Amino acid sequence: MTKVIAALMIAAVLYGGWELFFYFEKVKNERQDEQKAAAAALVLGDQLPGLPYQLESTLQDAENKGAPALKEFLDTYGKMIQDPRKAWIQLDYCVMVASDDPQEARRVFAEVKARTSSKSPVWPRIKQLEHTYQ
Repeated sequence: MTKVIAALMIAAVLYGGWELFFYFEKVKNERQDEQKAAAAALVLGDQLPGLPYQLESTLQDAENKGAPALKEFLDTYGKMIQDPRKAWIQLDYCVMVASDDPQEARRVFAEVKARTSSKSPVWPRIKQLEHTYQ
């Protein structure tokens, strides 16, 4: 009888180990999927629709010159740019201006967050920056 109980205990331990192995594989795969999604979200910035192709070089120049030039670009051409690209550019501006004018960064971030839906391709970046600007 003790041999049967010992065999059942060994079988139970092996089964538990097998289930634990599959659980950790599942968790590992979920983490990899999240990392892939985050990496894909980071690549999308320049590929998002909403910026007329004529303004692409002007945007690059403004980004290279810094926060004041990007603010001027947004003030001048903001009505011609549509979301989600406009939201992405404004988030870039938030990051640039955060050290010099945190109030302005929070204001712009709140504006972008208020008008952006959770289904937007910009949403992962908003969630990433949220703890900084709240």
